[in-house]
Amino acid sequence: MLALTRKTGDAIMINNNIEITVLEVRGDQVKIGISAPKEVSIYRKEVYLEIQKENEAAQEAAQSISLDDIEALKNLL
Repeated sequence: MLALTRKTGDAIMINNNIEITVLEVRGDQVKIGISAPKEVSIYRKEVYLEIQKENEAAQEAAQSISLDDIEALKNLL
């Protein structure tokens, strides 16, 4: 992990196309701004972990579908 010290208004660049700027420091909270291309997904870590958990659950559910279930759906149509 790279640890940097920055002041309000300072920024760092990642891969020439992502800029992270320190917007405000208030007590033990730091407000940052992130400028990145639209195709770059940016999530808070707790949200990212929840998305991963939901994706794993969906994948497990999809794997539990049997060929009989698929045939039953076809027969309904």
